[in-house]
Amino acid sequence: MWVNLFPIILMFVVFYFLLIRPQTKRQRELENMQKNLKSGMKVLTASGIVGTVLTVRERTLTLRSGDAKLEITRGAVTEVLEKGEAAAEEEPAPPKK
Repeated sequence: MWVNLFPIILMFVVFYFLLIRPQTKRQRELENMQKNLKSGMKVLTASGIVGTVLTVRERTLTLRSGDAKLEITRGAVTEVLEKGEAAAEEEPAPPKK
């Protein structure tokens, strides 16, 4: 009986380590990045807009992209392209070797 269940159990273990676990790790990293947005950062949104963060609120943030000023939700930000001056000053410098 256990011999017949072994391939199914093995398949679930493989799916977990190859599909589920990496996806949850990426999701956690994305949520952490969205929580730590600061003004001055250059970001990319899910719709392809590249802009600089002007203000950060609880659920939304204001971007400047070219001559346009946009208010978007934090969930729309998919990537930080550059850390701005204000954001870079808050982080400690990496230790020198």
